[in-house]
Amino acid sequence: MTNHQGVNRMTQSTSLCDIGFIGLGVMGKNIALNLADNGYKIAAFDLDHNKVDDLIAQDELERTTDQARIIQCSSYTELLGKLRAPHLIILSVPAGAPVDDVCQKLIDAGICADDIIVDTGNSLWTDTIAREKSYHGKFIFFTTAVSGGEVGARFGPSLMPSGDPYAWARIEPVLEAISAKVDPVTGKALERTSIEQPLPKGEPCATYIGPAGSGHYVKMVHNGIEYADMQLICEAYHIMRETLDYTPKQIATIFRQWNQGVLNSYLMEISAEVLEHDDPETNLPLVDIILDKAGQKGTGLWTAVSALQVGSPAATIAQSVFARSLSTLKHARIRAAKLLSGPQVIKAAATDNDVIVQELHDALYCSKIVAYAQGFQLIKLAAREQQWPLNFGAIAKIWRAGCIIRAAFLQKITDAYDRDQELGNLLLDSYFADEIAKYQGNWRQAIAKATINGIPCGAFSSALAYYDSYRTETLPANLLQAQRDFFGAHTFKRVDRPQDESYHVKWAEPGRPLIKVD
Repeated sequence: MTNHQGVNRMTQSTSLCDIGFIGLGVMGKNIALNLADNGYKIAAFDLDHNKVDDLIAQDELERTTDQARIIQCSSYTELLGKLRAPHLIILSVPAGAPVDDVCQKLIDAGICADDIIVDTGNSLWTDTIAREKSYHGKFIFFTTAVSGGEVGARFGPSLMPSGDPYAWARIEPVLEAISAKVDPVTGKALERTSIEQPLPKGEPCATYIGPAGSGHYVKMVHNGIEYADMQLICEAYHIMRETLDYTPKQIATIFRQWNQGVLNSYLMEISAEVLEHDDPETNLPLVDIILDKAGQKGTGLWTAVSALQVGSPAATIAQSVFARSLSTLKHARIRAAKLLSGPQVIKAAATDNDVIVQELHDALYCSKIVAYAQGFQLIKLAAREQQWPLNFGAIAKIWRAGCIIRAAFLQKITDAYDRDQELGNLLLDSYFADEIAKYQGNWRQAIAKATINGIPCGAFSSALAYYDSYRTETLPANLLQAQRDFFGAHTFKRVDRPQDESYHVKWAEPGRPLIKVD
């Protein structure tokens, strides 16, 4: 059988379902409906029977025929009984113990060795590797990381599948069908935002990433970049409010203008929408009545930790995680605001407003380039360590639509990897090197003015420090290494000797003799 898009499907009795779906929270419910839109018959189960009822009711409301697209199940055994063999079951449950609990329940219910279970949650990538090994021979454990939030799950997310290549061959048509689509000529997202719109046809934002764990690792770094992108936008907003006295609506107008050019992105678009919105209770700008304590679910933290472990300097991503942590210290900040002095903010003259706005635009653009460079470099180093054969151009392609960091900017990253598949850092690509050379003056001015005024811009500053460090041939790490040798005999290399040789100065001895260390 095929659905109306020509997607290959498993063939057996038409009375059986194509896919089992477990976990019907916000994301699960929407992915299930997305699958149904694409012609798949779903057997659905959740421990919370009310969620199953809600899904069935939504399906009845949306479908255009009398034939049910989604079948209710009350147990794991019933779910398996309603599926075609070999079974394909998709999980949308919280990361961690719940994934293993469901897997064990399915083993108990009689799942077979050639059945596939697909984890779509934000699992830690190392857990995914462990699960594939643990469940080997019992069933095929596969994963696809999902980005795009509630709307993306319903109408087309970005998908990062990884695991057994045989499993990918079986479920590739399913994941490509439900993913976001991009115009193959223009590279622009083909948006579908309601059930009334036809299913878009284009290049799917789903591609096989690699071995187990690689898809979740790529999604983790995607979220780390997302943290940085959001923090950079927030810093631009904060500087405009403090130095220009712009209202949220004025800044929304600027963001909409920026969204027409190189900064075009989903995050820029929604930031403008948020800033335009008034609180219905007070009629004040909504942003002004939201408590300034940011939450996080862990993927940004995981990215920062992995960067430290791999030795990849993702400072802007880490700084964005720290910014959220600092925001939670609300009581301490209230007290510090009264005790700690800072400079008096120098309000810009109205005639300078356009200049400052342009400086901030260029600072955001340059910092964004750096954040993505850090993210892709981290993936590259991790891939080398784990021996994952990743396609970085393909990764950039599937982020062009459906995901939270989707942006026109990503086409340029795809182009960079098309020019050089072995590119070590995006900053070394001719296009991005030229762009930063063109705009770095304003980048520096924006940070300098914010710093003089005492306005925190840690993400901007860390991005610039990374760029300046990366382009510096000789860093003061030579002094640092000498310090380490002085107090800990950690040895050092010499610029005039082979790099496989180590040396140590006997600092405590007369004359401080230099020795070669074997």
